[in-house]
Amino acid sequence: MKINKSQWIGLIFGIIIMAGSLIWLLNSNLLYFTLGISLIIMALPFILTTMIETKSEREKNEMFLQFSRDLVDNVRAGTPISKSIINLRNSNYGSLSQHVKKLSNQISIGITVREAFENFSYDAKSKVISRAIKLIREAETAGGNIEDILASVARSVAETEKLKKERMAAIYSIVVQGYIIFLIFIAIILVMEFKILPLTTELGTAATVSGDIGIGGGGVSIDEFSIPFLFLLVTQGIFAGLIIGKMAEGSIKNGIKHSFFLAIIAILFSTGAKIFLT
Repeated sequence: MKINKSQWIGLIFGIIIMAGSLIWLLNSNLLYFTLGISLIIMALPFILTTMIETKSEREKNEMFLQFSRDLVDNVRAGTPISKSIINLRNSNYGSLSQHVKKLSNQISIGITVREAFENFSYDAKSKVISRAIKLIREAETAGGNIEDILASVARSVAETEKLKKERMAAIYSIVVQGYIIFLIFIAIILVMEFKILPLTTELGTAATVSGDIGIGGGGVSIDEFSIPFLFLLVTQGIFAGLIIGKMAEGSIKNGIKHSFFLAIIAILFSTGAKIFLT
C-alpha cells in the first residue's frame, strides 16, 4: 500500500508523541492515555483514506447506474454505442466523470469499445462496475443486442444498489445495538477493574495480616490488570467493528471505520478512567 503525505504526517506525529510519553510520562497515569492518543493519530489518516475510498466507490456505483441509463437512451435513439459514449464525455457523473472522459478519449483515438470498457473497469476499481462490464462483454461476444444488454445491465446495477440500501436500513438498529453492547462491555470491565479488584486487594491484605494465605501472596494489584483489560477492550472493539461492517454493508473493509471508532472509545474510556478514578 502506498503511503500518502497525510499518512506520513500522522505516523511522524504519533511516533513523536509516543516517544515523548515514554520519556517524560513513564511512571504517570497519563502514560497509557497519551500512548492511546498517539496510536489514534497514527491510525486516523489511514482510516480516513479508507472511508474516502469507500464513499468514492459508492458514488461511482450510483453514477455508473446513471451513465448506463444515459447510454441506453442514446443507443435507443439510434446512435452507435461508440458515438453515444463520446456524446456523454462532458456529462457530470461525479467521481466517475474522469473515467467516462478517459473511456470516450480511448474510443476517439481508435481503441475498440471492448478494450476501452476493460480499461474503464480496471480504473474504476469497483466490484459492481467490474461485474457489469463483464456482463456487457460476455453478452456482446454471444451476439446479443447491445441495446438490450445495456438496459439489462442498468436494471441489474439498480437492483444491486437498491438491495444494498434496503439492507443498510434494515440492519441500522443492529449496528446501534452493537455499539450499545460494546459500551456495556466497557462499563463491566471498568467496574471489575476499579471496584471489584480493589475489594479483592483489601480482602487479600486482610487475610495476610490475620495470618491466612492472601490472594497472590498479599492481594491483587490493579496495575497488573490495566494493560490486559485495555488489550481486551481494544481487541473486542476491533472484531466487533469488523462484524458490524460485514453485517451492515456486506464488506469487512467497510467495518474498519467501526473498528477504529470502537477502539478509540475503548482506549479513551479505559485510560481516562485510570486517570480520574485512581
